[in-house]
Order: sequence, then structure tokens, then C-alpha cells
Amino acid sequence: MTTEALSGEGRLKPVRQLDRVIIRFAGDSGDGMQLTGDRFTSETASFGNDLSTLPNYPAEIRAPAGTLPGVSSFQLHFADHDILTPGDAPNVLVAMNPAALKANLPDLAGAAEIIVDTDEFTPRALAKAGYASDPLADGSLERYRLHGVPLTTLTVGALKDFGLSRKEAERSKNMFALGLLSWMYHRPTEGTETFLRRKFAKKPQIAEANVTAFRAGWNYGETTETFAVSYEVAPARLPVGTYRNIAGNLALSYGLIAAAERAQIPLFLGSYPITPASDILHELSRHKNFGVRTFQAEDEIAGIGAALGAAFGGALGVTTTSGPGVALKSETIGLAVSLELPLVIVDIQRGGPSTGLPTKTEQADLLQAMFGRNGEAPVPIVAPATPAECFDAALQAARIALTYRTPVFLLSDGYLANGSEPWRIPDVGELPDLTVEFPSGPNHVLPDGTPAFWPYKRDPLTLARPWAVPGTPGLEHRIGGIEKEDGTGNISYDPANHDLMVRTRQAKVDGIDVPDLTVDDPTGDARVLILGWGSTYGPITAAVRRVRADGGRVAQAHLRTLNPFPANLGAILRSFRRVIVPEMNLGQLALLLRARYLVDVQSCNQVRGLPFKAAELSGVLAAALSTLTSEDQR
Repeated sequence: MTTEALSGEGRLKPVRQLDRVIIRFAGDSGDGMQLTGDRFTSETASFGNDLSTLPNYPAEIRAPAGTLPGVSSFQLHFADHDILTPGDAPNVLVAMNPAALKANLPDLAGAAEIIVDTDEFTPRALAKAGYASDPLADGSLERYRLHGVPLTTLTVGALKDFGLSRKEAERSKNMFALGLLSWMYHRPTEGTETFLRRKFAKKPQIAEANVTAFRAGWNYGETTETFAVSYEVAPARLPVGTYRNIAGNLALSYGLIAAAERAQIPLFLGSYPITPASDILHELSRHKNFGVRTFQAEDEIAGIGAALGAAFGGALGVTTTSGPGVALKSETIGLAVSLELPLVIVDIQRGGPSTGLPTKTEQADLLQAMFGRNGEAPVPIVAPATPAECFDAALQAARIALTYRTPVFLLSDGYLANGSEPWRIPDVGELPDLTVEFPSGPNHVLPDGTPAFWPYKRDPLTLARPWAVPGTPGLEHRIGGIEKEDGTGNISYDPANHDLMVRTRQAKVDGIDVPDLTVDDPTGDARVLILGWGSTYGPITAAVRRVRADGGRVAQAHLRTLNPFPANLGAILRSFRRVIVPEMNLGQLALLLRARYLVDVQSCNQVRGLPFKAAELSGVLAAALSTLTSEDQR
């Protein structure tokens, strides 16, 4: 559908209506691609589109400029309807240099639009990117709609009256590109201008230079013959509510604050900075007004030790990390299991092993979270499915920790942490009541009739022990890592007591209230189930939609709690002819399902540091349906 719009010069330019667009900004790490993408995302959210983002950047602080390893990108998928992924293939690529073009060209959709900074396609830059010839002139890009724009020259020219050096002026070319794309897709501009003036408030000249470059990019799109068409994507129809754009780590931070508020206890974060979890420490440190205390420790072990100490003192103790940090925290997690104190361990998973791929995503810490401690030390595991769901996962992890007096793992990952989507802000009344009752006196009567406090006398429903705040008169008790006697908490080496305590701690985790798993099967006769956990939800759901649109009958389910499993999981798995489990690892959930339920699930695995593509998974599902049909015909 195409309509006509009157340009600022009085010319008519066609405006093409689209239902969705996938844009990728790419350039050097120092080109401001993450900022550019974030600002475009913010304006898109304020416009009312549904959206999903995928930031992708090197682990190095500043990789060599102009090289493939130094390319940073930001992908945004926005639409006039409900979407779930940042998209498989960009429709538009903004490439700030030859390396950005070469690194991202293989991902583009057919006939995609490419906008390049022609000023950067010098012989030296082409050679650094590995080009034998100039792709802008050798015909290799004929299948795409190529727009060569001298971004650097135009930006420097627009800022000639600011008295900036050429190098300083060139830094604003990302804002020129943002202005151009904002014109192309009719994005609001006021928010970005306000943001720039606020961000550079201490350098007003730089602020106005960036605003001027942004406006120059908009005006260039409006007046140049290079762009004959602009595009419009209408707002999405979302459920009624107040929305904001939110990234996973921010949603998780808000969830932790909300949990502490609903429990009416302080929130304490003991953490050591590590990619991609550090943003939670940064965010929580801003909220002292909510009684949040943050402690940046000297190492991972000190961070979790402080968090466990805060839990002993009556706070909601939290520690944040990624896979390498979990390995260092394992002994203290075991201590928390033995002490039976509430503690939330947030693991923002990343590529491994060892340092691995710090800025890339993976789901390979599931078995570490499940078993990565000495002795029998069971720990509940919660995993959010989307960036916005990180808020709910934080509340769920805190609820389990506080109710059952146990450490809890919250397994997010780099894709969820840095990706963003619209989030409906909940009313406070919608949030669960997590109020904690601390004991204030004796809870047991000795045989001689003397009242006493037993620190390991359990709630018959939850098997949780009382949470006695230190300093409460009469509630003095021992703590430590040596095995406790049931009830009294005294040190015990008795074999029968140890067996009882191990089994009781396991029973406490097994008895956690977990909702039954729901299966999405519109026709009710699907023979193939695709089961996921964590951030695979978006690609899986998009793939299922594609297969169903082609007439395929497939069911879908997604696990939010991985320990304990929902009570009906085994029955569900056995009710389907084929169960497919996509994971960004080599089959960790599949291993657990096979061992627990003796069901031969089919693994679908990748460990590329990137999310699944919907097209990949839809192909797997189509192949499974075809195989079943062939088996039926034999």
C-alpha cells in the first residue's frame, strides 16, 4: 500500500505502508551504534510499535578500528502487530565502514536496503576489511537497493559553524544517520533531542552539535533525490495498559526492588562486575531511596559471602554474576543450602567455557546451576523467557527463596539482558504479597516443659525453617557449614541424621509450588511438541506461527521453572509422538528430561553466541512433521 505525502519543499514523496521492518546499525565500536540503536528504539517505543532488539558488540573495549572483529551492531525489529524476536534477516543495513558492510552482508534479506558512508570506503579501509575491490563499484551489491551517502562530509559540513575540529565533528555522524533513518520511518524526534541535551548538559556545544547533526540527517532525507520513498509502520494494538520499553537487566532490577518492597525487608546486592550482569549492579545502586544497598566486592566469593551474610541478617540477599562467577560462588551456594537461608543467585549466562565469549549469549549453565556443588545441594531454578518477563522471574525467585528458605538460581542470558521489548507496567495490587514473618520467641517445648527455640524446626507445609534475625533475644543459634542436627541445629555427625537432612532439603525443593505446564495446541491433535526454556521462547514461538500458517499441526510449551519441574511434565512428554527441545547448548535440558522421564526427546542445538532464527526452527519442525507422515505411510 502506498500513499502520497507532501515534503517540506512542496514536492510529493510516496509513503509506503509496512507491517514490520528489521533495521541493523553497524560500525566500529567507537561509532556509537549501540547509542544510535537505543535512541531509535526509544522513539519507536514511544510511537507505539511492538519491538524486539538485539545488541551485538565485541568483548574488547576498543577492537582495532576498521577490522571485522571491531564491528559493533544493533538490530531492531518493529511492527504494527505482536512480534517475538529481533528478526532473522535485516531489511535495512546502515554500514558506517567497509568492515561493517562485509561482516553483516551475509545476514541481509533479499533486496534489502543498504545505506553506507561512502567517505569511509577508502583503499586503506577496504584493505583492512579484506576487500580486493570496492563493493560499491564492482557490481557485487546489485541485488540490493544501495544508497551511498557521504555521512562524514555531510556531518562535518553541517557543524562547520560550531568551531569543532574535524575529528570532533565526525563523532556526530551517527546522529546524522539516526536523523536520516528517523525521517525514513517517520519516528518522533523530540525525545532524541531532549536526550542529547540532557546527556551532554555539561558540554552544551557538543549537545547542540549532535542535535544539529540529527536534524541535518532528517533534512537530508527530506530533500535528497537519493531517497525517493519513506516508510510508515503503524502502532501495534497491545493490551490496554501503561507501557515502557525495557531491557532484561533493567526489568530484573525492578523485579528485585519490587520483591523486597512486597516482602517489607531490605534488598542487599553483593556483586562483582562481570559482563553481561554488571548493569544490574549499576541500576540497583541508583535506588537507595527504596532501601537498596549495593556492595561492589573485591571478587565473586566476597560478593556472595556478603549477600549470604545480609540474608542471615534479615535482608533479601542477592548476588549477580555470569557463568565464570557461578563457579567461584559454588561453595557459598552450598553453604546457603546448608544454612537454609533465602538467597537469589542471578546468572546472566554468556558464551563459555572460561572467559569464552563475554558479550555473546548462551544457555550452557543449566547443569552447573543444577549440580555444580559438592554433596547433595539442591537449588530451585527459575528462567525468564523474554526481557520483560525478567521482572516476573525476579519476583518468582524471591518468592521461592523467602517462602522455602533456600537459595534460588535465576537463569537469564545475554540476549535477554541486553535485548528490549515493550513492558506493561503492573499495578502494585497485581504483585504477590511476599510479607515475611520473623519469629520473636520460642517455637518448641522441651520434654521437661522448658520453652526453647529450635532453628531447624520446620513448617509442615513448606519444610522451611524459621528465619531468626540475629539479636532477637532468646533466638540465639549456631550457623556454619557442618551438618546440623534436625530441629536443634546442633553440630551432628550422626549418619542417620545426615541422611534425614539431605533428604529433607531435597524434599523441600521437590515440594515447591510450581504451576502445571500449559501446552499451546490449538487443534488438540498435534503429534509434535516443541519444548523450550529461557530465551528460546521468541524464536520458538515465531517458528510455530510459521508452521501453523502453512497448515502444520504442532504444539508448544515453555518451562519457566527448571527445578523442580512441573508435576505434569512427564505426562505431557509421553503424550506426543515427537518432542523437540531447542537449546543454545549441546543438549542440557534434553539430558535431564531423558534421565528423569525416559522419553527420547530430540535435541536441536546451537552454540554460536547468537539466538536461534525462526527460519531454522521452522525448518526443524517441518522436517519432523514430514518424517511422521512418512512413518505413517509405511
